[in-house]
Amino acid sequence: MNKPSAIVVGVGAEQGLGGALCRRFAAEGYHVIVAGRTLAKIAKVSDAITASGGSAEAVETDATDEGAAVSLFENAFAPREGIDPPDLVVFNAGINRNIAFREVSAAQFEEFWRVCCLGGFLVGREAARHLAPLGRGTVIFTGASASLRGKAGFAQFASAKAGLRMISQSMAREFGPLGIHVAHTIIDGGIDGERLRMGRPGAVAAMGENGLLHIDAIADTYWHIHRQHPSAWTQEIDLRPFKESF
Repeated sequence: MNKPSAIVVGVGAEQGLGGALCRRFAAEGYHVIVAGRTLAKIAKVSDAITASGGSAEAVETDATDEGAAVSLFENAFAPREGIDPPDLVVFNAGINRNIAFREVSAAQFEEFWRVCCLGGFLVGREAARHLAPLGRGTVIFTGASASLRGKAGFAQFASAKAGLRMISQSMAREFGPLGIHVAHTIIDGGIDGERLRMGRPGAVAAMGENGLLHIDAIADTYWHIHRQHPSAWTQEIDLRPFKESF
């Protein structure tokens, strides 16, 4: 039997959400295409999966580049011995930092939009182009608290994430009837991963046990979304630690 396959776009550190998603899907018997901008990081994720008996490949990709996005999907959906075309696509790329509104440059604003919104559009479009003729598949976009509300210092991030949310809704309405499940996850809280632990160790300690979202727990939810029965699909779900106010 052929292996099913998945594409995860926006993989960074091994102990990050992208890496956890790749490991979760591989554990379910999937061949995982590990896509990200930094080859050393995605190769580490891919190598760890194959070392543990799973199936994965690292593909260096800039999701904000249209040609790169097209190439990623063309190669992933090309006939390959022992591997079925992908039926699961995740867009997980993101960039975030606090910048006072009066100090945000046009270049910075565009950078946030390109990574968080344009990249999602390109990945979503290519996923739809390849999945629609097959009449099946799941596309999941990683969102954030900022998808719903803009906080002081985060206008550049919130505007891009809100745009990504609208892309997911429009896709869900257009492609759901064609058999493609499109979902958007709102990650409402800090993620217990390498980025936060390295960048803000004090904040991590202050949150205490289970005060941050565990990457493997988030990955479990993504897998659940993919396996949902078509009579009860989730279009949007929010995830937060039990300590998080909302």
